[in-house]
Amino acid sequence: MTPSAALGGARCWVLSEDKAGMVNQCLGLAEALGVEPVCKIVRIRAPWRHLPPPLWFRALAAPGPGSDPLAPPWPDLLIATGRASVALSIAVRRAGGGRTFTVQIQDPRVNPVRFDLVVVPEHDRCRGDNVMVTRGALHRVTPERLSAEGARLAPALAHLPRPLVAVLLGGSNRHYRFDPGDADRLGDQLAALHRTHGVGVVVTPSRRTDPQVLRMLAGRLPPEASVIWDGRGENPYFAYLALADYLLVTCDSVSMVSEAAATGRPVYVLGLRGGGRKFRAFHRNLERAGITRPFRGRLEHWEYTPLADTASVAAEVMRRLQSRGAS
Repeated sequence: MTPSAALGGARCWVLSEDKAGMVNQCLGLAEALGVEPVCKIVRIRAPWRHLPPPLWFRALAAPGPGSDPLAPPWPDLLIATGRASVALSIAVRRAGGGRTFTVQIQDPRVNPVRFDLVVVPEHDRCRGDNVMVTRGALHRVTPERLSAEGARLAPALAHLPRPLVAVLLGGSNRHYRFDPGDADRLGDQLAALHRTHGVGVVVTPSRRTDPQVLRMLAGRLPPEASVIWDGRGENPYFAYLALADYLLVTCDSVSMVSEAAATGRPVYVLGLRGGGRKFRAFHRNLERAGITRPFRGRLEHWEYTPLADTASVAAEVMRRLQSRGAS
C-alpha cells in the first residue's frame, strides 16, 4: 500500500516559523507520505516568545500578527519543527482529544512522550521509545524531483564546461560568520579550478547570503564558465543539485549539506569561522561515514550511499499510524 493510499484524505498541517530550512523539513516528510499539507506559519508574540515551551499557558493564543490560524477542524497529522512549534504541537494534540498524530522534528527539549513521534539527527541527545534518529536533516530532495528539475534547466546550462561544480551558499548566523574574506578565498579557489581543470561553476545563495559575497564571486569567476543566481525568477536549487558533478556547501546549514548528501555526488563542506557542538558533531559524523570531505581547493571523486532519512521516517510514520489504526 502506498503512503497516499493509506492516508486517504487525511488532513495534514505543517507547523513552523517562517524559516526555509525548517519548513522544507516538514514539507519533505509530508511529500514522502503522499499528502498535501496546509502550511501553518507562526510568529510568536510576548510573553510566550520569552518563555520556554513548558511555561506556555494557553499556548494556542501565542501566535501573533502575521500567523496562520490554528483552529478546528484539527488535523489528522501534524508535522512540526522549531522551538516556536513545540507547545503548539502539544496544544493541538490535546485540543483534538489525542486524535491528531503529531510528528515533532528536532529536539523539542521537553519529554518526547508528549508527541507521537520525535525525529532528531544523531548529533542531538534526545532519545526514547518514540524517538527516531536520523543522520541528517529531512528534506524535499528525491530522485524524481532531481530528474524533473535537471531536465528543465539543462538547456540553459548546456554552455557551461564540465565537470560542473555547484556551490550552495548559506550565510552568517548565530554560530558561524561568512564574510567577504571567505568569499574572496572561495572565489580564488574556484577560479584556480577553472584554470587548471576547466570546470564550470553554478552558484545559488540562500536568504542569509550577503549580496557582497555574490559580487565578489562574480568578480572572480569567468562569466562564460559560470552562472550565479541573482534571486530573481524560479530558484534553480534542485536543478543545480541534479546537474552538478561536485557539490560545495557552506558548513552553516545542516539542511543544505543533508540535501547535497542525498544526491550521491561528492559533497565538499566549505569551512567558516565559528561553530558549535552540534554542528561539529554533524560534520564529524558525515566525514567519518565517507559522505563529505572538507574543501581544500581540490576535486576528487568518491562514492557513498545517498542519505535517505526522509523516506525512512515516512515509513516509520506509516507503520505507527497503521498500528494505531489496527488497535
